[in-house]
Amino acid sequence: MKMSRYFKISTLLVLSGLLGCTKLTESYKTTIPQSTAAAVLTPNLLLQSAYNDIPGPFVNQDQVFSLEENSTDESLVPTRGGDWDDNGVWRVIHNHTWNADHGQVLSVFNGLNGLQFDATNVFQFNPSKEQAAEARVLRAIALYYLLDLYNQFPFRNAGDTLLNAPKVYTGLAGCDFIIAELNTALPDLDPANGATKISINATKALLMRCYLNRGAYANRAAPTFDDADMQQVITLGNQIISSGKYSYMANYWDNFGYMNSASTEAIFIYPSSSGQTVNNPSMQARWMMGHHYNEYNGQAPNAGWNGFSTTSDFYQSFGTPTPTAAYAGADAILDQRIGQRATSNVALTTNSGIRPGFLIGQQYDQNGVALKDRKGAPLAFNPIIDPTMIESGANLEVTGIRVDKYYPDFSNPSGTYYSSTPGNSLMFIRYSEVVLNVAEALMRQATPDNAAALVLVNNLRAARGAAPKATLPLGPTTAPVGGTSVVDDPNCLLAERGRELYWESQRRTDLIRFGMFLTAWQYKPADNGTTNLLFPIPNQALGVNPNLTQNPGY
Repeated sequence: MKMSRYFKISTLLVLSGLLGCTKLTESYKTTIPQSTAAAVLTPNLLLQSAYNDIPGPFVNQDQVFSLEENSTDESLVPTRGGDWDDNGVWRVIHNHTWNADHGQVLSVFNGLNGLQFDATNVFQFNPSKEQAAEARVLRAIALYYLLDLYNQFPFRNAGDTLLNAPKVYTGLAGCDFIIAELNTALPDLDPANGATKISINATKALLMRCYLNRGAYANRAAPTFDDADMQQVITLGNQIISSGKYSYMANYWDNFGYMNSASTEAIFIYPSSSGQTVNNPSMQARWMMGHHYNEYNGQAPNAGWNGFSTTSDFYQSFGTPTPTAAYAGADAILDQRIGQRATSNVALTTNSGIRPGFLIGQQYDQNGVALKDRKGAPLAFNPIIDPTMIESGANLEVTGIRVDKYYPDFSNPSGTYYSSTPGNSLMFIRYSEVVLNVAEALMRQATPDNAAALVLVNNLRAARGAAPKATLPLGPTTAPVGGTSVVDDPNCLLAERGRELYWESQRRTDLIRFGMFLTAWQYKPADNGTTNLLFPIPNQALGVNPNLTQNPGY
């Protein structure tokens, strides 16, 4: 962004460049003329820099994933002795007791604004229409998540002076601004762009998210669904579905393995391939965060970080039997998405007994030998977590159902799956989300078409090896058998979204839209008031931009 006729590269690009210079002492490393910068910083280079910002806020376990998943029934991180306490930061996310000084709340805010800044910077260097359109959509992604999580975002146009604090958009006005940006970009996007670039269909899918959540952004405590918005979701979704470019994978797990760039469900991904050392999203955190230290013989005792789990109630939203400590993890023919079965990747079971999906009960190596924890006790994951989420004694290492959504490459028996260059691409938008969004809009439109929605859902279920549903209400009413939380009712559309999209950083948004985010679920009581429907604006951000205002209740 321009300051006089100079382009300045700062160690505080995000806070100074995007939030403003108020109450901030800046220290610039380099000052070069704008003309010199333009000769070096080409639009293509700057656009790629914006793309490369995506893994920052969207890959690791303490970023958007934590705010969207750990704040829900799908994920929690028990303290295990000296592991995973971190002054309680994980537990307060699940319990909805965070505050404006929470490190993850600040890190996500800064990371998303960094993506916004770099995308905006493209506009200063004479980009082509196609480059400008891609940058506009990349920026809209950042704005969408800022709005979704914080209900406001600061915004500068390219060339605005850094001496003034940027404008701030909030609520419905913010959503409408993002919609306008996406619609502006659509005509100039290259129709040939595939899943690794911002494409026409990726932009339409993002528009679908905006229209589907628009009423929630107007009033999160009591979302409404305007028929015109639902018709937009249906129209855009049907355009994507009828394009013929996408189809369900024969094996659900091939959407997340180390060769998932070839998925026929991929609408937008951040790409990788095994051994790629440049701009690799390094997805290994997604399996390391849940695997036990001894889970994989080739790397024990460093085969995992032994933290993240899911709740037994969420597990039961698949219609599974009541899980117990003695559950054997049999390969029940129920639903591909629950896992505990081999994948099409032969190497996965050649060198490891780990299979993608929910890990529950006794764990085994590739030869069927029962694994043990570090104390020599059976490595058998017990679904029942201590109510305080603080474990000790015999339960220290084994409580909690673990989740392998992205799974590693086990082809090397020496255990190099912890490599920083795995082949898993970040699956940002999948075809099944589009289908589920259309089904929901059909049920929410002024004249609901539940029959058409049921056809879409049952086609998806058939692709996942699950039995068809005879009926499918929109939202939950009853807790699963043996469960405690209504939010995990297995017989509704919300549950189908959970079964398909779990651990893909969408659950919090879904629960708010369905009016369920403030209800009680395992290890979290019902919220007192509506404060937690939004995360607070980090105190550091408030200090540098007077146009930001703290969200109510903080």
